[in-house]
Amino acid sequence: MRQRLPVTLPPFPDELLSSWFTRHAAFYAVSPEDMLRHCSPEAPSLRALDLNLNRGQATQLSEMLSIDPNAVLRMTFSNIRKPIHRFIAKAPMQRCSNCYLEDSDPVPIRRGQLFGWRITCSLCGGMLRSIGQNDPDNSFTQYFDIALRGEKLLNDDAEHNICSWTSPLELARLLLMRRIPHPLPRGDDLWRFRVLGAVIPDLDNVMGQETSFTPCPKRPILSLRFRTALLAGVAFVERSGPEMLRMLQGHTFGHNRNNFKKESDRLIARTFEWDSPKQMQLI
Repeated sequence: MRQRLPVTLPPFPDELLSSWFTRHAAFYAVSPEDMLRHCSPEAPSLRALDLNLNRGQATQLSEMLSIDPNAVLRMTFSNIRKPIHRFIAKAPMQRCSNCYLEDSDPVPIRRGQLFGWRITCSLCGGMLRSIGQNDPDNSFTQYFDIALRGEKLLNDDAEHNICSWTSPLELARLLLMRRIPHPLPRGDDLWRFRVLGAVIPDLDNVMGQETSFTPCPKRPILSLRFRTALLAGVAFVERSGPEMLRMLQGHTFGHNRNNFKKESDRLIARTFEWDSPKQMQLI
């Protein structure tokens, strides 16, 4: 029979479950894998616990670690729908200068450090910084206020399943699809142009300084430098409504246009479902 751990370390605010496990492993001088096998032998990895922990597993862990199962669940992403997991990084991308506990060993990892939709700290509201980079980038500072609205829209969608006429996270994926600029640029530079650039014109100039750009609808996590522009773009489209999505269809071409139209039409169709309850209230 597996024994309950005699000492349980208190989790830090917003700490990730795998981080909490790793700190326990360091305390008991064992590997995180050994700690996982002792506490939850059925779990394939710490990443799996972070993403897919269920109530039964949370109860099991709570008994081993003498903690409330709801507290265990709050350290995971179990409240976030699986399609949104693509916005959760595999490793910390950012940190808050106010909340970063660099004197701890090992350093705790916050859930918010993996969120691909945040530019501010969910604990203190301070600006996030890319790990390994201390100086803020000023490429899109003029869009910061509207980007904060976009951040709230995406966070409400991801963490609380709350949105207005469509999913802001789905809008973000659409804005990362490629577009055809007019007039066509010289050379082989079409990869630089995204639908987002039709909403945030400054994006094209900043992209002109890039040698590569890997984010796409399937991998939508942007660096903080570009995330401000994406959040602002989402807020603009959400505020403008479905007609703006129809307008953006004209900025795509060929197979890409077919995909964009298919996905955007699907989101536009949801507006009828969203409006129906409101219409019923008026009858």
